[in-house]
This record gives sequence, structure tokens and C-alpha cells, in this order.
Amino acid sequence: MRALVTGAAGGMGRAIVAELEAQGHEVVGADLQGAALSFDQRDRDAAGAAVEEAAVRLGGLDAVIANAGVVDTIHRADRFPPLAWAKDLETNLTGAFNVVQAAYEHLRASASAAIVFVSSASAELGLPGQAAYTASKAGLVGLARTLAAEWGPQGIRVNVVMPGLIGTPKVRALPPALLDAMSKAIPLGRIGEPEDVARTIAFLAGPGAAYINGQVLRIDGGLGLSTASLATGGEG
Repeated sequence: MRALVTGAAGGMGRAIVAELEAQGHEVVGADLQGAALSFDQRDRDAAGAAVEEAAVRLGGLDAVIANAGVVDTIHRADRFPPLAWAKDLETNLTGAFNVVQAAYEHLRASASAAIVFVSSASAELGLPGQAAYTASKAGLVGLARTLAAEWGPQGIRVNVVMPGLIGTPKVRALPPALLDAMSKAIPLGRIGEPEDVARTIAFLAGPGAAYINGQVLRIDGGLGLSTASLATGGEG
């Protein structure tokens, strides 16, 4: 498999690239800086040029992992600055579309093509303080399902992963007490690791998921499930 991974310089992106390479796939990573290709995916022309360069380096494209995004814009919704709102939507949603649209012809030429969008569990659960982020990540779901229906006949599968609380460097930098409290809110009792997400993405992009199209998969340890119990003790 020949894959382009955006957001490759971040904690999640590095894990995705490492996992795909460990499985023997050819990968080109892209980011604003710190990756093999550097470009701003909000710029449609730059996205197109980067995709073409990746295709040349790899001799074609079989997969695009749309992982790049702005994750740390925080404002209360009643006073969310218009420019900050626009940046999140343009980067996380429009930018992702710019990349996959540019990759369409290459993917259509592949014998087994796949796109995986990296959304967020917050798109379904909400995340106070990050209205633009959650809106953009929810938008990826509608985009993915539309592309899955439209591009499926061309042999291009399109799916979405929704990571929950994942131990990227930014998350690990949070106060230990806060991380502990957040972990206890997850049924599996721990925050996820970037590798948990990377392995799932590798599966969705690979032959084991050849008949999976237009689906959304949460990678969150059960975050949001009700943990209240009617049982009062004992067994049965």
C-alpha cells in the first residue's frame, strides 16, 4: 500500500506513519513542518501540489489518511472569535477535503483505494469550549459518508475514526490528577495510546477492511457509555 498521511509530525501522525511502515507499506508524511512534505492544507493549490509530489514519490496512491487538524483552539461559544472559527473549519474540514479531492484521480487508478478521516469522539459527545473543533470534526462524518457513496463505485472506500482521549504529548502534559480523573471516566480505565488509533487506521486502510465503507468507528475505550448500575451487589 502507498499512503499519504497528513498531520504526520504530531503525536498521532507519527504513530500512524510508524505503524504503516512497520506493516511494510510505503508512506509519505505531510504537515505544516517537520515532515517529508510541508504545506498548508487550507491552500487548495498547495494541497494539490503536495498530493502530486507524494504520488510521484510513491509511484501512485492507494490510501490517504486525513489526520491533520487544529486541536487547541479554545473559546466559549458565546464569544468565539470569527477568525478562530474560520481557521478551525478551514483546516479541519475544508483542508481535509482539499487533500482527498486532489488525490481522487490517483485513488481511482488504484486497485484497492481507501481514505480514512480522523475525526473525534467529541463530534458525537460535544466538547464545551471547542465549538469550532467539534463542528469541523462532525462535518468530516457527513463528508466521508457522501464520498463513500459517490466514490464507492470507483473502488474508493471512505471511513472515519473517532479517537477519544488519546495520550499524545499534549494530553500527557496535563496535570496528573486531571489525567487520573479523566481515565476513571472511561470504562476501560485508561486513556488510549496513539498506537491504538494507528492500528485501527491501518486496518481500515488495508485489505482486511475491503468491504467496509462509509462507517464511523469510535476508538475511545467506551467513553460516554453509562456506567450506572441497577445491581446492588453480589452476583447474578
